[in-house]
Amino acid sequence: MGDLAKIFKAYDVRGVVPDELDEPTAEAVGAAFVEVTGAAAVVIAHDMRESSVPLAAAFVRGARSRGADVVHAGLGSTDLLYYASGSLGLPGVMFTASHNPARYNGMKMCRAGAVPISGDTGLTRIRDRAAELLGTASTPTGSPGVTSAPLGSLVERDLLPGYGDHLRTLVDLSGIRPLKVAVDAGNGMGGLTVPAVFEGLPIEVTPLYFELDGSFPNHEANPLEPANLRDLQRAVLGGGADLGLAFDGDADRCWVIDERGESVSPSAITALVAVRELAKHPGATIIHNLITSRGVPEIVREHGGAPVRTRVGHSFIKAEMARTGAVFGGEHSAHYYFRDFWFADSGMLAAMHVLAALGEQERPLSEVVGAYSRYHASGEINSTVDDQDKTLLRVRDAFGARGTLDELDGLTVSAPGWWFNLRASNTEPLLRLNAEAADETTMKAITDEVLAVVRRVSV
Repeated sequence: MGDLAKIFKAYDVRGVVPDELDEPTAEAVGAAFVEVTGAAAVVIAHDMRESSVPLAAAFVRGARSRGADVVHAGLGSTDLLYYASGSLGLPGVMFTASHNPARYNGMKMCRAGAVPISGDTGLTRIRDRAAELLGTASTPTGSPGVTSAPLGSLVERDLLPGYGDHLRTLVDLSGIRPLKVAVDAGNGMGGLTVPAVFEGLPIEVTPLYFELDGSFPNHEANPLEPANLRDLQRAVLGGGADLGLAFDGDADRCWVIDERGESVSPSAITALVAVRELAKHPGATIIHNLITSRGVPEIVREHGGAPVRTRVGHSFIKAEMARTGAVFGGEHSAHYYFRDFWFADSGMLAAMHVLAALGEQERPLSEVVGAYSRYHASGEINSTVDDQDKTLLRVRDAFGARGTLDELDGLTVSAPGWWFNLRASNTEPLLRLNAEAADETTMKAITDEVLAVVRRVSV
């Protein structure tokens, strides 16, 4: 068992198994989760990693020891867990390390109705109580491990059919033209959920790596890395597919490839889904984080919506959606959030919107998304730095006179024809740069200028 402060992140739990996260830790977290949330019952699901079954079983022991009943959904995607939490009205825990390598595992937690639990809404208290139960807290309080609560019950439920049925009520694909879709599940949970959702629809699926295998024998289940998209791109081109879809390990993120084998920016997907949601909910609010394309708020306004800009991170998106009642939110990391899905994120729902938009007319996907791609973006570029704050200040001094400054999340500098955002990683000594401009030449120039300042040798 490792240091709990190391594996409890801002939004979830994640660490190397068993060095940082083991079964006694998971059991203590299960007990602490019930104590902190006051849950009478909990629903859980897990991904296909070898360590997920024993870790989930340990968590169940801890939760039941505190008198909580457990609904065990078994194998599932993270958005299936959100469906379970929302439809059953129960707090939920998903055992997954998402796109991380095989040696990692973790937990994503939510309250009833898929309301996220983050560091400032209970995750820190769960961590501290789990440390007390393990006897590793510096100042333990209470009685570790002792409880008079009767043992909670354990019920196994197959929620996959209900999940598929529910998603099909949110995006109707029954009337689309026949589509040929290549899908790379990366040996992750998309291999389970895609067939369940697409069953009976006019969609011919070319499956890549649908076998559930937490060792990821083909490539990491991280579609944000271009190398992990190459097999899908070849499948799209070689098979004449209308599009390709790539899911991460827990299938809550979805990356889209057009019929030419080209990546579609998540900003374009955000704009496309926003327009579709605004057609159903005129004048609604749409959330976008500050590194999505400037085209997103422009398009939202043009379609009568109200764009709201947030910091990067799902807790900020979800909190702002709940505050404003927004119908949809999109992030440049290919996370997409839906009011009709308990404000939670679902890569599958975003994929279904893309399929609907494509299948309701005859144009190829590249033309459909072309209307939502207005600017040239650098993509996220990471730089290792000795001092994040000093480097940000140096960039602020260098560019402050050239544009409007904004420090909502890191440093954003905006000028006519271009903008960039530079923000610090929460977990690594990195600065992350995203730049965008009206033309590629300007985008590359501003990117190079910022990187030259960021990467200057410290004196």
